[in-house]
Amino acid sequence: MMEKPINPLWLRSFATIHQEGSFTRAAEKLDLTQAAVSQHLQRLEGQLGPLLIRRPRQIELTPAGRTLLAYASDVETASARLHSRLANDDPHCGEISISSPGSIGLVLYPQLLALQAEHRGLSIRYRSAPTSDIVASVLDKRFELGLVTRIPQDERLAVRPFTRENLCLVLPAKFQDESWQALAELGFIGHPDGQEMATRLLSRRYPGERIDHLPMRGFTNQIAMILEPVALGLGFTVLPRFAVDAFSHPEKLRLASGGPEVVDTLWLIHRAEWPLSAPAAWAVEVLARSLNVPEGPGADRPAPG
Repeated sequence: MMEKPINPLWLRSFATIHQEGSFTRAAEKLDLTQAAVSQHLQRLEGQLGPLLIRRPRQIELTPAGRTLLAYASDVETASARLHSRLANDDPHCGEISISSPGSIGLVLYPQLLALQAEHRGLSIRYRSAPTSDIVASVLDKRFELGLVTRIPQDERLAVRPFTRENLCLVLPAKFQDESWQALAELGFIGHPDGQEMATRLLSRRYPGERIDHLPMRGFTNQIAMILEPVALGLGFTVLPRFAVDAFSHPEKLRLASGGPEVVDTLWLIHRAEWPLSAPAAWAVEVLARSLNVPEGPGADRPAPG
């Protein structure tokens, strides 16, 4: 059988009686009549049993009264937490949740952790994922922010350009010959997006060559490790610039010079139906400054249907 819920007004009167130690002072504090406060207590006791022992100049709690007082404190704390979350006007307190491609994540995640180290009221939740998963996680409200490599066709999302990154042909530092024959002899270090990225960039630099015929010298799905074999001279690869910039030994790499470029736009997405939380809006502003994202046109807009 379902228990009858406790009236919050009665609960507040009970807690104030205990706090003030007097029905009269409790009524004054609550701006109620003493009769109303007494009635609230009577109704609570009718529901829960004796709560107070009334003595001259003293009010003592029964065991049930102590239990109810603890419950009243929990309710007050939960109510304050709820109002704080709904207001969400402190940019330095709360959760920042973002999902992005792994390449830019190598740059963004350390910056987000730096924000958290400076403002300990923040909680950072980050996940790298492909575009389709990022879109689904924002629509399902598992993440508030997403960065994607193509514009999602869903009117529930607000979309704006966030930054741009170019694809790089990454070679070992001592490898100087950029001819197709030299690349074929060196071999390709693959990764989950490697074939697609290599096709887009190399087909422009070396038109007519068969990208799919390049010999594979290795493969890893860990983006932070893709450049390790390149640094050792074991092969070359194609990666977004953010992944290259995040590598810990840039002196062991060389980016191919000249040639046609392939530059991708990264789009910021979030649910269009409500504004960003204060922490998320602040984080977007800070990250945009760190990536030198230009201000001006490109305000949030719903994704095309």
